[in-house]
Amino acid sequence: MRFIISPAKKMNECPDLLEWKDLPLFLEEARALADWLGSLPYPEAKKLWQCNDKIAELNFQRFSRMELTRHLTPALLSYEGIQYQYMAPQVFTEQEWDYVQEHLRILSGFYGVLRPLDGVVPYRLEMQAKTGRVQVSGCTLPGMPPASLYDFWGRKLFDAVLDESRIILNLASREYSRALEPWLTPSDTFITFVFGEWKDGKVIQKGTQAKMARGEMVRFLAEIQAVLPEEARQFNRLGYRFREELSDASTYVFVKE
Repeated sequence: MRFIISPAKKMNECPDLLEWKDLPLFLEEARALADWLGSLPYPEAKKLWQCNDKIAELNFQRFSRMELTRHLTPALLSYEGIQYQYMAPQVFTEQEWDYVQEHLRILSGFYGVLRPLDGVVPYRLEMQAKTGRVQVSGCTLPGMPPASLYDFWGRKLFDAVLDESRIILNLASREYSRALEPWLTPSDTFITFVFGEWKDGKVIQKGTQAKMARGEMVRFLAEIQAVLPEEARQFNRLGYRFREELSDASTYVFVKE
């Protein structure tokens, strides 16, 4: 069983907190993207990132001097978003680290798929970024304009995530989960988790609260060392409870009480 999460936009470097274990699976693809991003003029890079000048300048400098095998931080400690704050991997036990290293995968527009202890450097590249019909290491991104990172990665991410169980628990945002969904087959189990509130006769999911719950769910699964999807139904943190009558084989719904 594997479960997937999204990355966070904000990243840090803390190479001394915990030693990284492996280089990312798709390092060469990341290097090709880094070379391309590093070649973009500043106005084009800023447009791609869709951010303010301060963030754009920081990342423009990062890509101009990026070295993908030096000063690395374990991926799970590198991201600073709300989901990661509630996951709190800094206080994982050794057993919990072993568990997430086996079962958890982070989807990334830049690195493709990351294991928690893969060594990474800070970057900015969202999966839904409009790359256009650009050249990456001499290879044109496929697809009709505007070409995208979904086209660039193809089914590589799906193949890298799937294990022999063919079970994937989806704790990622739509932006990232859609990179896997086209490749699912009837023999695969893909369960999307919904964390919301009951309002006006339906479940409303809010971005910040959902990120908090996803982080707590990762921690919960690691603590109980879950091996079956059904074990996730026991989750009862942040006021959420599993609602069987609202769920089905492909969606687990948790409602905040």
